[in-house]
Amino acid sequence: MTPITEVEGRRLALSNLEKVLYPASGFTKGELLHYYASTAGALLPHLSDRPVSFLRYPDGPDGQRFFTKNVPPGTPEWVRTAEVPRSDKTARQILVQDLPSLMWAANLVTEFHTPQWRADAPKYADRLVLDLDPGPPATVVECCRAALHLRERMTADGLHAYAKTSGSKGLHLLVPLEPTPCERVTGYAKELAVEAERELPALVVHRMTRSLRPGKVFVDFSQNAAAKTTATPYTLRARPEPTVSTPVTWEEIEDCADPGQLVFTADDIAPRLRRHGDLLAPLFDPDLARPLPARAAR
Repeated sequence: MTPITEVEGRRLALSNLEKVLYPASGFTKGELLHYYASTAGALLPHLSDRPVSFLRYPDGPDGQRFFTKNVPPGTPEWVRTAEVPRSDKTARQILVQDLPSLMWAANLVTEFHTPQWRADAPKYADRLVLDLDPGPPATVVECCRAALHLRERMTADGLHAYAKTSGSKGLHLLVPLEPTPCERVTGYAKELAVEAERELPALVVHRMTRSLRPGKVFVDFSQNAAAKTTATPYTLRARPEPTVSTPVTWEEIEDCADPGQLVFTADDIAPRLRRHGDLLAPLFDPDLARPLPARAAR
């Protein structure tokens, strides 16, 4: 029998709580739900007002995975949705605005992915993202070197950069912006990637071509496009272990000499939040949001 739980006045059916989702560690669906409930204070602001895409893995990371942007069948009427422009039409997507909606979505066993814009201003990004993806044998250690270079470059342009692990192999750099058309943000991000490759040719590549990537860090600027999404801060990932896309300090990036130093699982997040708070909270500070530099306006 599926247990019914009440969350802030909403009745939720939370199913298969004993099901092991991550066999390597025995991490269960009940533990996944507990993780999201206990992390909600930090996670919800990063989901708020952003149409959510789901990467669902109901049988764990080794089972079937499917990516969906549309509102799933059976969505409760109290879960908010937003009309979102697509290439030739509009569609509706979920907005995870509160704890009941978060727990309902978590019960589907999902990674959360969000765009760089809010539902009330589609195609106008309020943050820039650079996805640093290492090509083996490069690791997150090399990503850290690239991140420090890119941070210095963006600081010179008056921008404030913050970092999180992808929860997989790499790093994400996030920058608060005054709302800016996504195509302009993409253009500026591409300039940064091309320039980094020119200055660090042994470390960085800006093209996705697989043959160019072994041993280098691919600086993916494309996730700034209006149609693209990035793993939301604090989302669990469909990896062998219950790893989390985790905000990190620049000191941790500077000190990273081994990939294991920047691997964080669900159990690590509560202690980090107690110690640091949300390291990405500055993304919500309007005084830190900056316009793109004038040269990126072309």
